[in-house]
Amino acid sequence: MVYEDFLTQVLPFNKNNIHPRFWSWVEGGGTPMGMLADMLASGMNANLAIGDHGPIYVEKQVIEWSKELFGFPKKASGILTSGGSIANITAVLVARNNFDENIKQKGLHAVPGQLIVYGSSETHNSLFKAVEVIGIGSNNFRKIQVDEHYKIRTDMLHQLILEDKHAGLQPFCIIGNAGTVNTGAIDDLNSLARIAKEENMWFHIDGAFGSVPKLLPEFDDQLKAIEAADSLAFDFHKWLYVNYEVGCVLIRNAEAHRSAFTSPANYLLAHERGLSSGPDPFANYGMELSRGFKALKVWMSLKQHGIRKYARLIRQNLEQAQYLGQLIVQNSELELLAPISLNIVCYRYNPGNTREEDLNMLNKEILMRMHEEGVATPSYTQLKGKYSIRVAITNHRSQREDFDVLVQATCRLGNEIKH
Repeated sequence: MVYEDFLTQVLPFNKNNIHPRFWSWVEGGGTPMGMLADMLASGMNANLAIGDHGPIYVEKQVIEWSKELFGFPKKASGILTSGGSIANITAVLVARNNFDENIKQKGLHAVPGQLIVYGSSETHNSLFKAVEVIGIGSNNFRKIQVDEHYKIRTDMLHQLILEDKHAGLQPFCIIGNAGTVNTGAIDDLNSLARIAKEENMWFHIDGAFGSVPKLLPEFDDQLKAIEAADSLAFDFHKWLYVNYEVGCVLIRNAEAHRSAFTSPANYLLAHERGLSSGPDPFANYGMELSRGFKALKVWMSLKQHGIRKYARLIRQNLEQAQYLGQLIVQNSELELLAPISLNIVCYRYNPGNTREEDLNMLNKEILMRMHEEGVATPSYTQLKGKYSIRVAITNHRSQREDFDVLVQATCRLGNEIKH
């Protein structure tokens, strides 16, 4: 009876991000292996905060693989998280405490001068939340303008850092975007790494999905600076297609990572033998004490598919984005609204001779009808005041003909609504 209720009252009303024409936000579609792993992990019912048991070692192996994938040193540390948001918060908190060792006990008042964080205006809002949560305040996140490719203006960044230092403020962290959520733009990470080193600042990269193409040699130049970052946040459940939810943060300075979160408690003391022995507890590297066995689906997926298959699928998504871009440029009724840097395509229906306000309402209506009809599910954003239909391609099930369907549906719905 309960299972029948699930089949009739829950399953039919799924968001359905496993469909080949699901391109909303940035969501991976999962795999049967990930589903099996989640079932097995749930059956084990493991808590990965502490203890000498197998799941701890599985997560440690996943972290080791992650460091290898992104060029972090073996002595670096990391931890799996629910997603990029918590990964970002974790990294910025470590950066804050690393700036002054007194902050952890005495708070921000221990620092003479306001701490300042820098990133582009296209930075993900989880980082704006992060600076609020760790007590710095969103007013102290400097949103640097972007260029015509939606990349941070490094000249403006450097100038503002110098001005803030002259004013007695404390610049301590630069955030680089490896794939902005709006357009997929990759900041000039090499220049950001250089500036951070010159100014003795922490360099964090939000690579939620856009760091993953580091697997491809054609991105060596754009993403090489990941290896110089102090910290990196990324998601397995986005462009690595793993079932929700699992993200990761890597921290170059393992001692700084541990120092930021360790908090001795009599009930968490490690022993020489027994279940209370084992590796340094993950509880010393993050906020959560209760931690599920999310590492198993990553471990099993990587073992099943191997990195070469992931690289092939990522390149396939990149080629699909370029193909969609060509379809849009070749269609007189459609308008490409941003350069295609990675896997995100932003466009709108624009038949001409229509006011901007009306175009925004028209494209919003197109998107909603497209969802309601079940044709496809792109999402949306605003670019320079223009409502954009946004196609984020992190779907390993998509085929070229799916993008033909999207373009045809956009034009059909636009004409129907207009008339």
